[in-house]
Amino acid sequence: MVTGMLYEPAQFEPLIDEPWAPARAEDAIAAIVTDADTAFAADSLWPAHEWDAGDAPLPLKSLYVGASGVIWALDALRRQGRAETTLDLAAAARWALELFRTEPDIEPGETHYHPASLLLGEAGPLLVAFKLTRDAVLADDLHALLPTSAENPTDDIDWGIPGALLALLALRQWTGEQSWAEAARESASVLRARRGEDGLWRQDDDYRGLGTLHGAAGNTLALLRLEPDEALARETATVLARHAFREGGLANWPGSPRPQLARPRDGRICLQWCTGAPGILAGAWDYLDEELLLAGAELIWRAGAHGDEKGHGLCHGTSGNGFALLKAFARTGDERWLERARRFAVHALAQAERIAAANGRRRYSLFTGDVGTAVFAAACLDNDARYPIIDVM
Repeated sequence: MVTGMLYEPAQFEPLIDEPWAPARAEDAIAAIVTDADTAFAADSLWPAHEWDAGDAPLPLKSLYVGASGVIWALDALRRQGRAETTLDLAAAARWALELFRTEPDIEPGETHYHPASLLLGEAGPLLVAFKLTRDAVLADDLHALLPTSAENPTDDIDWGIPGALLALLALRQWTGEQSWAEAARESASVLRARRGEDGLWRQDDDYRGLGTLHGAAGNTLALLRLEPDEALARETATVLARHAFREGGLANWPGSPRPQLARPRDGRICLQWCTGAPGILAGAWDYLDEELLLAGAELIWRAGAHGDEKGHGLCHGTSGNGFALLKAFARTGDERWLERARRFAVHALAQAERIAAANGRRRYSLFTGDVGTAVFAAACLDNDARYPIIDVM
């Protein structure tokens, strides 16, 4: 058992003793897609989980926990040949966008929101709708919206410029039009200028994050996606090494440098994709010191699966941690990490079934729900370490 300051063992459970079986994984993915098809309602999209909804207006439409993320996942699984949805995804994406524009998924009092936010703003539904329809009007809307992310002082993939930058680069790839690259370079220039002397960016008044969703690893990923920059990669690797918590050959990261820990609201150090080693590995896997990367991966493996309170999802659950093991495989080529990632997938799929049975229905979102777990299982089938949205749109 790993103890000390690296993580909270009580939040985790041992992996189930069940071997990886591709056919069983394929069946589980198909079952998740079939259920998503059945649960869809043309007028109200998908039912929302209580945690996902908070106090936001329903139905949820965002890329993070709303219909646009589910639609993206169903399309991705279809393109990969893993499952065939019966839904008209293009029509569903248009409707989700229309509903978002009528009433955005904003909780009262939210201070970080901006329409150009990739995961929680209008940009996500707009991007998914364009991907599925290639409507030129939607392209014009994206051209107008995404550069306004610079108005948001929260510099992370979730809310600000880095997420919009990833969207601009995806649009350049999809269309081949250089105007998207020009807009990306302008946004990147603003993002670089905002980087502090400590190598970090601002997410809140007193918070400078390290991770992929909220911090330096994600912001660096977005900038490197635009163009290689060995100096930037080296500088961020140094920052991440400086702020790692180490113990007995294992490593984890707080959300923000000492003395702040993972989360400004309660000071806890976490071990999940949105905060902690899984996210650091997901964002910095290709340039982080390899010994440090493997120390983080080993901690994830020894900790096991998230308990049902966090669940099986991508953001702060078993599937998100499993993706970090796929990153260790991508970096080293060591099949041990692929095998371990697949063990996480077996557990996550079983966990999804168990939680759905207990609650009477599945959870319909990309980053916290069943379709995200299906995407992770498909990645294990395909030996594909690319993290959804962040690495592949």
